[in-house]
Amino acid sequence: MSILKPYCFYRKESIERRANDILRRMHKTTNFAPRWPFEASLVADFLDLGVVWDDIPPDEGGAIAARILPTQRLIELNEKILDKPQGFQESTLAHEIGHWVLHINQDEADGAVKQLEFDLGDYGTPNQSEQPFVCRGASGSKIDSIEWQAQYFAGCLLMPKSILEVFSTVEKLPASNSAASILRPVGLIRSPIT
Repeated sequence: MSILKPYCFYRKESIERRANDILRRMHKTTNFAPRWPFEASLVADFLDLGVVWDDIPPDEGGAIAARILPTQRLIELNEKILDKPQGFQESTLAHEIGHWVLHINQDEADGAVKQLEFDLGDYGTPNQSEQPFVCRGASGSKIDSIEWQAQYFAGCLLMPKSILEVFSTVEKLPASNSAASILRPVGLIRSPIT
């Protein structure tokens, strides 16, 4: 039994679809409708993931920006990144949520399902289920792919194509209330442009 899913190559479209599915489900749930600028902690709350800031010391592989403790449904963010721009912090949290969605066997993490053991090679072994899923730059094609997938998910979650298209349209409009009529429905502004 493993808390880590076996390695899987996800196409961009599949990752984007998963992020958009979460955003759609949030939109239909009271108190979770996404607004931009978007806060990734809202997604963590929606998925019932705890988020804490803690001092995470480097290990033999180097500095650690964040990690997931799957059996505790907890994301730890290294307080050392508090001096980074807010966008970096949001991206780091969204990246960890990407790992939760794409790479963690959530039923196993919750203890709900027992699954067959898989040979995961260097990616992980079943007896590592209590170890945190750590994020940092890494080498190795599977690890690189997993990190890229989580980061692409973060981008799709924080700035979906539909919102990017709104920004693109608004940049072509003169500053007026017509721009506000486009921005307000997607949560990009809260008061009229004057």
